[in-house]
Amino acid sequence: MSITLIIIIVTVGLSLMANNNTEVYSRMVFNPYQVIHRKEWHRLVTHAFVHDKGNILHLIFNMYVLYSFGNVVELFLEQTVGNLASLLYIFIYFGGVIAATIPSLIKHKDNYGYNSVGASGAVSAILFSAIAFMPLEGGIGIIFIPISLPPIVFGVLYIAYEMYMDKRGGTNVAHDAHIGGAAFGFLFTLLFIPNVLSNFIAQLLSVF
Repeated sequence: MSITLIIIIVTVGLSLMANNNTEVYSRMVFNPYQVIHRKEWHRLVTHAFVHDKGNILHLIFNMYVLYSFGNVVELFLEQTVGNLASLLYIFIYFGGVIAATIPSLIKHKDNYGYNSVGASGAVSAILFSAIAFMPLEGGIGIIFIPISLPPIVFGVLYIAYEMYMDKRGGTNVAHDAHIGGAAFGFLFTLLFIPNVLSNFIAQLLSVF
C-alpha cells in the first residue's frame, strides 16, 4: 500500500471522527494563540488530519488532489533515491504541513479566535513537488475548464491566484497556508532531490 493511500485513509478517518466529537476537533485545530502561549505544538501537525465541519467537499478535494499527485511523486522519488523514497515523501508532506502554518503563526499569534484546519498546505507541497519533477511533462487540468496546462504554467497561475486572494481577504480560506506549503514542496524537491534541479532547468531551456 502506498504512503499516499495510507495518509488518505488516516486523514479521512480522523476527519470523520473529529467532526463527530467536538472535544477532539477543538484539540486538533491549528490555533496560533494556543501554540505560542500554551505551547500546544501538536497543533502544527494535527490540523492537517481534520477538515471543516459540514464541508465534506474540502476533504474530498484535498484527498483527490493528493491521490492524483501523491502517487506520481512517490514514483519519481523511488526512481531517483531508491530506498530513501518513503522517508523523503513523508518529509515533503509533513514539511508542507508545518510550512503552511508559519505565515498564520506569525500573523495570528495573539488572536485567540483564529482557527484553521485541513491538509491543503501538505497537498500543495506534494503538488508542487510534482511540478518540480515535471515542469513541462503532461498537463494539469483546471476544474470546470476543458483544457490542461503545462505543470509549471499551472503552478505560476496557482501562486498568483493564492497571493491575490490572500491580499484581498474575506474568503475564510488560509491562502497563505497554500503558498507556504507549495513553496516548501517545490524548493525542497528542487534543492535536495538529486538531479531534479538540472532536469528542471533543462526542460525549461528546451522551450527556447
